[in-house]
Amino acid sequence: MSTTATTTSKMISQTISTLYSILSTIPPSQYCQSFFLFAAAAVSAIAVLPSDLKQILVDYGARASSPKPSNNAVLSWLSTLTKHTQVPHSWFAIFYVVSVAWSVFWLGQFLSGGQVIKFIAEQEVEYGGNGKGMGSVQVLAGWAMMFLQGARRTCEHLFVVRASSTSTMWVVHWVLGLGFYLGVGVGVGVGGADAILNRQTLELSREEMVKLGVAVPVFFYAWANQYKSHKHLAGLKKYSLPTEGLFRWFVCAHYTCECLLYLSMAVATAPEGVWFNRTLVCALAFVVVNLGVTASGTRRWYEEKFGKGAVEGRWNMIPFVF
Repeated sequence: MSTTATTTSKMISQTISTLYSILSTIPPSQYCQSFFLFAAAAVSAIAVLPSDLKQILVDYGARASSPKPSNNAVLSWLSTLTKHTQVPHSWFAIFYVVSVAWSVFWLGQFLSGGQVIKFIAEQEVEYGGNGKGMGSVQVLAGWAMMFLQGARRTCEHLFVVRASSTSTMWVVHWVLGLGFYLGVGVGVGVGGADAILNRQTLELSREEMVKLGVAVPVFFYAWANQYKSHKHLAGLKKYSLPTEGLFRWFVCAHYTCECLLYLSMAVATAPEGVWFNRTLVCALAFVVVNLGVTASGTRRWYEEKFGKGAVEGRWNMIPFVF
């Protein structure tokens, strides 16, 4: 082997070793936060792409349409790639089944002092993550909220939502969604790493009672109204305009509820001294960006199909803001 090849090999080995050393000392919460923010940044980047490219990468369901033939090699390649990597839109249900199973798994780990949750909590505390100041009740409340949301959405997909047999989505969307639900489950637990390791009793401080007192009613308001919104959408004639309930004020009322759900979870699981759980705020950022892009596309679709007056005076998703 030549001297140059040997030197190159050593440099690669040292780089890999250094990278491993750095990555192995990052707390689990920061991995979750990085994933959520990276995903949000990726969606934001796609949102500002030219419309023909964005159509290939983003649109699905009712808003999807066959891309126009293009002489652009990149567009043609991406169109072919996405066309052959589609999954059924009904696979959305897998997100919620996984969320329910994931919540039950972490609850079992918490109650039994399981090795998986103990290992992750130890990593969080050892490498300086935000694992202090969150009580055991808050940890359980976070997983309970995820369980209730996942269970309701699963039931909706089984008994309410009429999934089209021909509607599809790009597999990348599906993978991002699956990663999101897995990350939220971990994010709730690592926020209470100290409580998990010290096996704190189920006692509530005054601050925790205030946070849960604010978060829980908001959660159930959004939880119930999202069900009503999905039921209304499912009962409409195909691709018609929703007008009942919160849809009187929002183009995508079900997305408004989704944002409220994760905002309430961020408050319910906030560590001592702050009002929001940092990891779940990052998750909320992804929800807002991802659904915001879709809400904008939905508004444009409604305007094209029903006229601008049909959605005039409605917010897309967030009151007074968007």
